Amino acid sequence: MLASEGYVSNRALATVVFLALKLGRPLFLEGEAGVGKTEIAKAISAALGRRLIRLQCYEGLDSASAVYEWNFAAQMIAIRTTEASGSADRDALKAELFTEDYLIERPLLQAMRPQAGGAPVLLIDELDRTDEPFEAFLLEALSDFQVTIPELGTIRAPEPPIVILTSNRTREVHDALKRRCLYHWVDYPSFQRELDILHARAPEAQAVLSREIVAFVQRLRREDLFKKPGVAETIDWAKCLLALDVIQLSPEVISDTLGAILKYQDDIQKLQGSEAKRLLDEARRDLATA
Repeated sequence: MLASEGYVSNRALATVVFLALKLGRPLFLEGEAGVGKTEIAKAISAALGRRLIRLQCYEGLDSASAVYEWNFAAQMIAIRTTEASGSADRDALKAELFTEDYLIERPLLQAMRPQAGGAPVLLIDELDRTDEPFEAFLLEALSDFQVTIPELGTIRAPEPPIVILTSNRTREVHDALKRRCLYHWVDYPSFQRELDILHARAPEAQAVLSREIVAFVQRLRREDLFKKPGVAETIDWAKCLLALDVIQLSPEVISDTLGAILKYQDDIQKLQGSEAKRLLDEARRDLATA
């Protein structure tokens, strides 16, 4: 199923995805940035024909921002209009203002609503960016798949959404939340799997260039870098090289395009001069002995 959407999976990952879907359990994916955690949710959504609802986490995210908020601008306009018409019935106005007409639904509330085609895929992305109070709220929401709006009451999902949580492990997520989920560590892929991914995402790249790209990136990940390149950077780099009509890697081309695979100046500086040539030579030796 994942392969049909261009996602190249290994057996362990495919198994845990199958079990999460079969048992209706949230799936918690942890790993370095750029290894394909978010893409799994996108592939599942596309393959099942379900709506993808994404909650992008950030520092300071609270339950109100994740669930709903009231459209205060529209409420103020309604108040002013009522006052101008001279028919200000306070009780009736209050009842009218706090209805779903003025409700702005955020991702968690959207995921609790009935969806055409079945329960949506709820992607809670980069959970490690939030703090513990939000984790505690999320634990409760995912336990019962319901949220409460004081003015409207409790809204329960008619069918639990397919929940996928991701973390780049910048901090540890609480065990209580992990226990609710099936867990999988998404690691950097092997040479052959990364080559298969590159063929799926950049099929126009010639076989020789693709093998050199993957071998070089695999060698690069062994270096002492602040941020090692993920699979996303491998794909980006391949597309950059194709845009430059590159047929084969060279130290000069590598130096000119390092910004596609490395995102920190200190890391880029380490690969200037002879270092790019050294890594390329080692990558080609790896290919020769493979």
